[in-house]
Amino acid sequence: MRKTYFTPGPAELFPTVEQHYRDAFDLQLGSISHRSAQFRKIYQHTVEQLRTLMNIPESSGIFFTGSATEIWERIIQNTVEFESFHLVNGSFSKKFYDFSSELGKFAHKYEKPFGEGFDYAEIQVPQYSELICTTANETSSGVQMRPAEIHKLKRGNKDKFVAVDMVSSAPYPDLDFELIDTAFFSVQKSFGMPAGLGCWIANTSMLDKAKSLKKNDGIIGTYHTLPSLWKNFEKFETPETPNVMGIYVLGKVAEDMNKIGIETIRKETERKAKMLYDFATKCDYLDIFVQNPEHRSQTVVVVNTVGKPAAEIIDAVKASDNMVIGSGYGDFKATQLRIANFAAVNIEQVESLIEVMKKL
Repeated sequence: MRKTYFTPGPAELFPTVEQHYRDAFDLQLGSISHRSAQFRKIYQHTVEQLRTLMNIPESSGIFFTGSATEIWERIIQNTVEFESFHLVNGSFSKKFYDFSSELGKFAHKYEKPFGEGFDYAEIQVPQYSELICTTANETSSGVQMRPAEIHKLKRGNKDKFVAVDMVSSAPYPDLDFELIDTAFFSVQKSFGMPAGLGCWIANTSMLDKAKSLKKNDGIIGTYHTLPSLWKNFEKFETPETPNVMGIYVLGKVAEDMNKIGIETIRKETERKAKMLYDFATKCDYLDIFVQNPEHRSQTVVVVNTVGKPAAEIIDAVKASDNMVIGSGYGDFKATQLRIANFAAVNIEQVESLIEVMKKL
């Protein structure tokens, strides 16, 4: 019997993914050259579908890497000469900050306790920071930063780059890509695909900065520098042999999502999140972790367990109806649950999960 995965990554596969991979094998895409016309059409199709789905302007480049984790490094190398600034409120935003320090940059941070979010009015950006790093959805703690607050942050700091980690929320956040400079995601969460592909969106201002750093003998990387990625992107090619099948399937999934409609996906995501949070409010063995409703993630619902170990609940749910929910992250593994609310799971599946948990 197939399991239903409510885990925050790797997560439930999007319903059409399996067929798209079958088609990719039938087309022998695992054997084609990344310099071929066939691959260029695949890359172009994926870019076009992502532009439509996420309202990405033609002026922005869309690139593919091995993971979103790699993109942290690429963004810092290609935009920061001296200083970066990081909003930290969980394990993944902290790792972005750590990467900057490890790359020899002067990394500033404004850190909140685990489970708390950010609003623009409270943020003071250091004067000489070149890059502001934000997280649309902190996977570890279930905290979101609303797009409106990210947009205010950019408008208030027009001389600095703003990067948005949307790994566990894309394409849900309605980001203004005419305003923010860069965003990125990996496919094994909200896009419901197997892991192994990162997607990086960047504007021409970032490209200009990378070229300037390189001209002044800055170290901006090797094969995946922004100038190298962009030069190849203009031909719908990549610097090295990429995950061709992953790029193909991402384009097909984005096309499927466009047929559903991004506004429908967003409304259904919010409806499912409300169902889960409402249940947690009434459940005697769960408490909602993120106290401020405005900061509660719509895509990764995090709850504290009360009187029952998290592992016991996870095992009972799996035994009852073959559903898999996620444990808490790091130090919270034994006392929290993380329930992914991505587009791959529908309203009926969420209702089934709630019915099972009501009986525990």
